[in-house]
Amino acid sequence: MVMGWFKRGWLTLIKHTLNPLTLGMARRGLGPFALIRHTGRKSGRTFETPLILARVPEGFVAELTYGPEVNWYRNVVANQATVVWRGREFTVAGVEPIETAAGLRAFGPPASWVLKLLRRREFRLLREAPHGPEGEAS
Repeated sequence: MVMGWFKRGWLTLIKHTLNPLTLGMARRGLGPFALIRHTGRKSGRTFETPLILARVPEGFVAELTYGPEVNWYRNVVANQATVVWRGREFTVAGVEPIETAAGLRAFGPPASWVLKLLRRREFRLLREAPHGPEGEAS
C-alpha cells in the first residue's frame, strides 16, 4: 500500500517535532512512553522510535496509529528490535496481528475508551523473546 502525500507529510512533521520530546521521556522511562530500537531495512542504521505500548504477559501490544506502512513497524517486521520500557530492555522475537478486542483490552481504561472512540482497529503483539539460561523469562 502506497502512503499518500498528506500522511507522509504529517509523519515527517511528527518525526521532527513531537518525537524528539517523547524520545527523551521514553529513554528515561517517564510517562506512558516506551522506546523501540530497530534497524533500518535498507540503511542498516539503528533508529529509536517513541511509542505508547501496553505490557502483556507475552510481550507488548502496539496500536498502529498510522498503519502498517510506517518505517518503524516495517523495520521491526524485517529485522530484530528491542523495546525499552520503564528503563528495562526487552528483545522482540516476533510480531503478530491480534484482534481488535484483545488489543483494546491490553490498554485497559481509559486508554481503550479513547482508542475505541478514535476507531483504532490495528493492533500488533510484539512478542518478547525468552531469556535466561534455559529460556525462562525472569
